[in-house]
Order: sequence, then C-alpha cells, then structure tokens
Amino acid sequence: MSVRDGGSTAREATVHLLLRLGLPRDPRATRHLGTFLAVTATTVLVTRALLAATGYPQLGGDGLHVAHVLWGGLLMAVAFLLLLSFLGPVLRPIGAVVGGIGFGLFVDEVGKFVTDDNDYFYEPTAAIIYATVVALGLVVEALHGRRPRDPREALAGALDDAVAGVAGGFTPDARGRAWRRLEEAGDVPGAAETAALLRAVPEDHEELPDPVAAVARGAVRALHVLVRARFVPWVAVVLLVGTAVVTVTRGLLGWGELGGLWWVAAGAVLSGAIGVTFAVVGLLRVGRDAIDGYRWFRRSVLVSLLVTQFFLFRLSEWDASWGLLVDLLVLGLVSAELAVLRRAAEERGAATETGAPATPDGAPQDGHVRGARGADTATRARSEQPRRVR
Repeated sequence: MSVRDGGSTAREATVHLLLRLGLPRDPRATRHLGTFLAVTATTVLVTRALLAATGYPQLGGDGLHVAHVLWGGLLMAVAFLLLLSFLGPVLRPIGAVVGGIGFGLFVDEVGKFVTDDNDYFYEPTAAIIYATVVALGLVVEALHGRRPRDPREALAGALDDAVAGVAGGFTPDARGRAWRRLEEAGDVPGAAETAALLRAVPEDHEELPDPVAAVARGAVRALHVLVRARFVPWVAVVLLVGTAVVTVTRGLLGWGELGGLWWVAAGAVLSGAIGVTFAVVGLLRVGRDAIDGYRWFRRSVLVSLLVTQFFLFRLSEWDASWGLLVDLLVLGLVSAELAVLRRAAEERGAATETGAPATPDGAPQDGHVRGARGADTATRARSEQPRRVR
C-alpha cells in the first residue's frame, strides 16, 4: 500500500467513524463557520475602535463594572438557544452572526483573564486573539476542507433542506439545491424515500431573507468585476510583494528593540522571507503558466495570513490590523483571478474535446465559446431537474 493509499484509508475511516456516531457534516458548514470567524474578528476590531473613540467608558457604578465580556456571553447563549430550539437550516446563518458577535466581545477581554492585574491593554492580547481565530479556522479546514463529502452526508444535507421545506414549503432555488444534494448522494439507502419527500413538499415562491448569503454574493461579484480590469490583479501582486518586503524590513528593524522577545522579530523575518520567496516564484512562473503562478501568489498571502500576521500583531499590537485587511483584499483578488483562469482553461478544454477551432493563442473562437457555454448551461439545467432515484 502506498503512502497516499494509507492516507486515503485513514480519512475514509475517520468519516466512517463520524457517520457511525451519527455526525454527518453540514454541506454549508464552511459558510456558517466562516461567517462566525469573520464576524468574530470584525467585532473585536469594531469594539476596540469604538472604545478608543469614546475614551473607554465603563457601564456601572458604586464599585460595579458591566464588562462587555458579559454581553458576549449573553449573545452566545442567545445563539445556542436559537440553534438548539429549531430544526432545519434556516436559523444557522443568524446563529453564526449572533454567536460571532458574542464570541468577539468575549475574546476581546482575554487580556483581563491572563494577567494578575486584569490588564485589558496587555500587549500580547492582539496576537492571542489572532492566533485563536486562525486556530479555529485551521480546525474548520481539517474538518471540512480535506475530506470529500460521503454520499450519506449529501443525503443528510438533502433531508436537512427538506426539514425547512416540510414546514414552510420550497422555493425553486431551495428545491433545486435539495435535488442537487440528492443527486450527489446517488443510490444510497433512503435516497428513494427522500426523493418522494422532496416531491411532496409544497411550492413556496416567497424567498426568506438571507443577509449573509447576500453579502457573500455581493463580495464575489465585486471581486470578479475588479479582476476584469486586467491591471487590478497585478496591483494585488504588487501589494503582496510590497507588504512581504515591508514585513521583513520591519522585523529586522525591531530585532534589537524586543530584547528577550527576539523570536517574535525572527518569526516575522522568516515568515516574511518565505512569503517573498513564494511571490517571486509566482512572478517567474505566471508568464509560462498563469494558473500555477497565481497558485504561488495565493500560497504567499496564506503564509502572511496564517503565520506572519501573528508576529506582526505581537510587534505593533493593533496597527497590524491594517496589514490584515490588505492581506484579505489581496487574497480575495488573487482567488477571484485564479477562479477566472481556471474557468477559462476548462472552457478551452471543453472546446478542444468537441473539436472547436481555436484562435492562434489557443483560445476557442467566440462562436464556439458561446455554443459550449450554452450546452453547458443546458446540461446544468437538465441535471437540476428532479430525477427518479432508483
């Protein structure tokens, strides 16, 4: 057995154990958990900014101080109450937002609980908070990003959608989503019965508001509009290389000022140098293979987000939050450009398979691209129609 086969077998065993325990993964879990972490980080930054702007007011009097950690705990309790009270997927986006605000207010006061003098302004607080959010993000990736979905999990997702439909009816989009999950499940026990349930759910054309999905769709559309201007992705690459160089310089300048914390500067310099290396490799490869080049750009910005920013928050406390925002913007632009390049490569491959003539640069002619897209759209439309599950 190869190492790869052994790793695959271990992952399958893990999935099998979770399913035996009755723990199928939610198909939309990464979106909900991503919302939770994004709202957590935003809450911390907004809270710090508002407190600084208002002179750090205190609620209470006569020896009492109502710290915002208490409001955070209350909001987390509200999120638990909502998520534990109702069946189905409808409330999960709301629970992710409410829980994220609560956890943000809670973790913002971590400095008070790791110091003997309850120091809210404890210097490593920013790094502790950032490391906490990154660690949770890595846990999410380990749970949901590295193992393909089991057919039984897809079936459970279709049934989960049906729970909301049984109570309030299906909109066309919700029904189509449930059918797609059922198609992904294939011919597993319970699929035929689930298909019958989905057919029995009444029609409802009133779409429930989903502000989280609306924000996500708007962000994706905005990023794809930006990358249509060909200079914007290169601006992102310039920002990526520039911030990496600044990080290395900053770490070198702060090395002697940190005394016993020299390892912080060393970490910033080392991770920043790795980011610069990845970015330079991307620049060298993007001319020959644009997709491979942008993969290296994405690796560079991920090193910055997952490692470098931790040391920067320790070096300059909350000033590093501006660098974090730049990294997130660059990651969005690079990822959007990578998606555009991959889609173009898939369209060229599909046109080549169907014998469509290509232009001198290898791209199919416009008429054939439109034909391929039309056929692809028709295929998707047919696949989204309810089909008999044997």
